[in-house]
Parts: sequence; C-alpha cells; structure tokens
Amino acid sequence: MPEIRKRSLKIAGHRTSVSIEDAFWAELKAIGRARGLSLNQLATEIDATRTGNLSSAIRVYVLGEVRRRS
Repeated sequence: MPEIRKRSLKIAGHRTSVSIEDAFWAELKAIGRARGLSLNQLATEIDATRTGNLSSAIRVYVLGEVRRRS
C-alpha cells in the first residue's frame, strides 16, 4: 500500500498541509520543474480552481497531467 505523508505548502501567504502519497508528490514536483514553477506556485494554481479538499485536487491535477502526456 502506498505511503501517505503530510507535506507543508504555502498558499497565498498561508502555510497549509496536505496528506498525499509519495508518487503523487514526486510527480507534482516534476510538473512544477517542467513548468518553471515552485511547488507553492503550482499548489496556488491548483487551489484557485479546486472544489474539494486540496489533497484530492492535487491528485486529480497530477492524474490529468499524466493523461495529457500519454
């Protein structure tokens, strides 16, 4: 079973945390690098469009990006 870890982010100047699997976190970092964005910048973009909790929104975003590349 994948390990879920609590990770810290800063969104709109406020610290928050997400609980997310290592694989999603690693892919989020890779997406950020490819786009020239920090994790905080990318998380802020995701946060601005989410309707559910941030952890789920990150997973859905990463899945969408992976599918677009396929």
